[in-house]
Amino acid sequence: MDWSHYRFRSVWDLPAPPALVYAVLEQGEDYPRWWPQVRRVEPLDGRTGTALLRSFLPYDLRVTATELLRDPARGVLEAALRGDLDGWARWTVRPRAGGTRALYEQEVVVRKPLMRRFAVPGRPVFRLNHALMMRSGRRGLTAYLARRPEAV
Repeated sequence: MDWSHYRFRSVWDLPAPPALVYAVLEQGEDYPRWWPQVRRVEPLDGRTGTALLRSFLPYDLRVTATELLRDPARGVLEAALRGDLDGWARWTVRPRAGGTRALYEQEVVVRKPLMRRFAVPGRPVFRLNHALMMRSGRRGLTAYLARRPEAV
């Protein structure tokens, strides 16, 4: 088993229409406006950007994301990740009663040397750190959507 390999899955139920949720999620450069752990996003071109991430633990992750799939009709956004994390991430947005269900899936291998060094003893803490980041992202997006006039 590669202790630096992770699969994550998070479900966010959001009180906004799927088209609005999708429109916000496809604007990666705006993530720092609503997701506190996404500290900075710098677009490189129309399909690629770099992000600086930091959650509860005192280390930064630098990742370059390249769009693999943008399909509004199916509600899917997918990106390849390179840098401190190598792999992919995907949003799938679907309607649900009262709003939207956004499914976030990610499969990565950690490349950051510090995290690889502590891969075995740190694994539960790294997973908790990710869960806290996702919880904060869901809360931030919910509040951000509530402030948008299109949400009404």
